[in-house]
Amino acid sequence: MTSPIRTERHDNVLVIISDNPPVNALGQAVRAGLTDGIAEALSDDSVEAVVIRCDGRTFFAGADITEFGKAPQGPSLPEALDKLEASDKPVVAAIHGTALGGGCEVALACHYRVAVPSAKMGLPEVKLGLIPGAAGTQRLPRLVGAEAALPLVAIGNPISAKKAKEIGLLDELVGEDSLAADAIAFAKSKIGQPVPRSSEDDANQDGIKNPDIFDEFRAKNGRKMRGFDAPNAAIEAVKAAGEMSYAEGVKKERELFMKLMTGTQSKAMRHYFFAERAANKVDDIPADTPLIDIKKVGIIGAGTMGGGIAMNFLSAGIPVTILEMKQEALDRGTATMRKNYEATAKKGRMTAEQVEQAMGLLTPTLEYSDLADCDLVIEAVYESMDVKKDVFGKLDEVVKEGAILASNTSYLNIDEIATATKRPSYVLGLHFFSPANVMKLLEVVRGEKTRNDVLATAMKLSKKIGKVAAVSGVCPGFIGNRMLSKRQEQANQLILEGANYWDVDDVLLEFGFPMGPFQMGDLAGIDIGWHRDPSKVTTIREALCAVGRFGQKAGKGFYDYDEARQRTPSDEVKQIIADFAEKEGNEQRDISKDEIRERLLYPMVNEGAKILDEGMAQRASDIDVVWINGYGWPLYTGGPMFWADTIGLDTVVAGLEKHGLPVSDYLRKKAEAGESFN
Repeated sequence: MTSPIRTERHDNVLVIISDNPPVNALGQAVRAGLTDGIAEALSDDSVEAVVIRCDGRTFFAGADITEFGKAPQGPSLPEALDKLEASDKPVVAAIHGTALGGGCEVALACHYRVAVPSAKMGLPEVKLGLIPGAAGTQRLPRLVGAEAALPLVAIGNPISAKKAKEIGLLDELVGEDSLAADAIAFAKSKIGQPVPRSSEDDANQDGIKNPDIFDEFRAKNGRKMRGFDAPNAAIEAVKAAGEMSYAEGVKKERELFMKLMTGTQSKAMRHYFFAERAANKVDDIPADTPLIDIKKVGIIGAGTMGGGIAMNFLSAGIPVTILEMKQEALDRGTATMRKNYEATAKKGRMTAEQVEQAMGLLTPTLEYSDLADCDLVIEAVYESMDVKKDVFGKLDEVVKEGAILASNTSYLNIDEIATATKRPSYVLGLHFFSPANVMKLLEVVRGEKTRNDVLATAMKLSKKIGKVAAVSGVCPGFIGNRMLSKRQEQANQLILEGANYWDVDDVLLEFGFPMGPFQMGDLAGIDIGWHRDPSKVTTIREALCAVGRFGQKAGKGFYDYDEARQRTPSDEVKQIIADFAEKEGNEQRDISKDEIRERLLYPMVNEGAKILDEGMAQRASDIDVVWINGYGWPLYTGGPMFWADTIGLDTVVAGLEKHGLPVSDYLRKKAEAGESFN
């Protein structure tokens, strides 16, 4: 096997080049090649400097994650980098594309770093529940200071080459098209000078002079880091860089790294990393299926949902024609979209030109005929089968043949909607989540007759508009809402049996959800779908609506809200629930938090098992992707199905039986066989 690393001589400079597509991952052969390249440079007196660069689209973009969980093969990355840094001949990293994770650590071990302006650098290991493991947490703070290192190591978002130069991570920005030549010239200019080693730098004195840096960082990023182990380990490692010798700091990093690597959080986050990639593949559709070209999209409904959906396409540069029934609704909808874009621009996430560019691609209309030349039309109208069938009947008449017709329904039967057209094979569900311009998840619902190229096009398009897509079959509520309804049933039942509704919410908050079911009800509005008759009370929600407790917007729902929308439990609501429970003949009792958690989460896992058994989801990991991206299930548990695997399916079955709840045959069989979902 030929090595992915080759060397070239340019006068007195040895250039070590990696060619390991697609992203020059730092697999064993690359690590060995780097070590050999440095040895070659050191053994030849005519070589006076070294440049390390990569062919292809990027510098080393990180570790080879296919090696995770396997027995390590030498040389390890730390060994290779120590050899590289120990060189007394200057070594220059020449960076293009991205230098991420292990790639950034390679650059840190080099004596100098130059990059093209479009390059990005970062240490995103926390996103896999880890911290850098090749001395990145020790070299980086010594080079740029603790304050500049913390966000890179503990939050993990990459930074631009310009920003990297500002904080001292890069020595020079070079020509976008002349990286190789500029890096060689830079290396030549450093010959004969003592080499600077980042492991010997002392920029991290800032953390010793002002130890509050670390607590201030924790306080500022508390919400982002809540529940995650890796960011706290990252802070600890950066702090150690200031308090310990380099060798001791590296030892500390290794301890922290190994603890995370063998813990459940990193396993869960690595599971999710692969799950997201798998979800985009449809098992029974050939990879070379020709796609439908989507040059123009039509959207029906300019309300919150329709407007949000439209923004996804406009932001991706795809023209949108948006249809409403009345001019006033159309004006209101387009004004809201503009306002949303301008708010994003205010936060510095887009420029004023980009706002105008996006809005310039929007055509508002009141005429169905204006949708005739769209390649994809998505309806986002009222959630009623009759209304949706009426809309699809009209679309079938005006929209060109070969165009895709999609419904944004969250619950209704796509196959029944498709019967309103003469082209059921071009119909599918595209279930966006609210707010649609922000939420990552897209449930793509495959109808009984949906063509392969229609589904493949939708999956490809989802990536283009920045969504994480998962395929669902046709069933009530699809994957996400079908499982949510089981949780909601138990939440409602628990408060009738005597559980405090705020305890139900708190159990989910403690588990890692951003909010509980009753908080969520208050936020969305308890009066959604209410029949508006205060004398007709058949549920607790109706009882609350009858006394004007509509949720946050009314200042009171399940909770009372102050001006800052902070919630406090309400005595009035407690009484309403108690009266309702008595009327229904429910005995009240004390219910433990353990019982609440089991009754909320285990039925969801059971429903997920039924979804798999019926073939409504392609794989268990797709269900995890849906729940993490659409419903706030905590990422560090890997999603409901992975979490069930972690605690053991036999534990789930025993819990369901203990609470007298149904157990699906599929779940029981898997548990009895000692199997897992993933």
